[in-house]
Amino acid sequence: MKFRIDRDALAEAVAWTARTLPQRPPVPVLAGMHIEASDRLKLSAFDYEVSAQVSTDIDTEDPGTALVSGKLLAEICRALPPHPVEFTTDGAKVMLRCGSAKFTLLTMPVEDYPTLPEMPPAAGSVGSDEFAAAVSQVAIAAGRDDTIPMLTGVRVEIEGETVTLASTDRYRLAVRELHWKPERPDFSAVALVPAKTLADTAKSLTSGAEVSIALGGAGGTGEGMIGFSGGGRRTTSRLLDGDFVKYRSLLPSEYAGLAEVSTSPFIEAVKRVSLVAERNTPVRLSFRKGEVVLEAGTGDEAQAVEALEANLEGDDIEIAFNPGFLLDGLSQIGSDVARLSFTTPTKPAVLTGKPAAEGENPHYRYLIMPVRLTG
Repeated sequence: MKFRIDRDALAEAVAWTARTLPQRPPVPVLAGMHIEASDRLKLSAFDYEVSAQVSTDIDTEDPGTALVSGKLLAEICRALPPHPVEFTTDGAKVMLRCGSAKFTLLTMPVEDYPTLPEMPPAAGSVGSDEFAAAVSQVAIAAGRDDTIPMLTGVRVEIEGETVTLASTDRYRLAVRELHWKPERPDFSAVALVPAKTLADTAKSLTSGAEVSIALGGAGGTGEGMIGFSGGGRRTTSRLLDGDFVKYRSLLPSEYAGLAEVSTSPFIEAVKRVSLVAERNTPVRLSFRKGEVVLEAGTGDEAQAVEALEANLEGDDIEIAFNPGFLLDGLSQIGSDVARLSFTTPTKPAVLTGKPAAEGENPHYRYLIMPVRLTG
């Protein structure tokens, strides 16, 4: 094997592929990065759950394949000087030259490396930036507790031209709808994708204009898998098992009132007031005509109070939230004005941006459970 490649193109391709390398590989070869040089360079990583492959242009003299330590290759590529890079193989070694720098890497047995899963059939495509933003908005509400795998995923529902993403950790629920271009207008599917994998993948595929989403059908190619590709990169992930909560029934159909507050000052005020909130203690919000008063801390503890302008429709209400959960939602609504709709102080409230037109349904909804106030 012998080929030459631009240093920056190599560093970017290696860094992207290395994200999928397992921290503790179940078998030694999975710590390797698979290198295949033909008319293009293909770099692959796989941990039996998630696969990643990138292809990029190279100048090939002698095609071939090799398997080297992915972590070591990524560290070397980050540190290379700004010169073209030449790869050659010599028996059980790979030589890498870049300017006056030369590295020799030991290879692993290529024949022991597992075959990457096939990409499921393409289901449709969506703008990469919009997809990354939508996944970011929803992934924040996914659970972190691996003992309940179902809650660590994002539910992806596809119905015609609409994709709905939803996740919950039982204390909050995030739902985002977006339009996409399906391969078939009548296509419908449901998948539960690990939230961390989905978030990392969506963020890393913005180099191309669009992301193609591929979903396996029952009994067909790629069953139990989802695939994403764009800009010469492709990732597959195994889906999670389990029935996701019937989240639509959790979203209130009617509200007793709603309040609107400028988002940026609201975020800053919550951050300031929550400085005195002890671990797991809430920030209290008292909404009344024209203002909201934020408070944290009680009794002998440190206390903080701050008032902001607010528009309130409905009766005065005092409601309390976990400040971290509230800030997560406020940072993702993508609007200058935050709208908080509530029913009672003990029932979930829904945070959205202010719709562009009155009566229009928001594309993003963040439901948050209040903390019950005592005394």
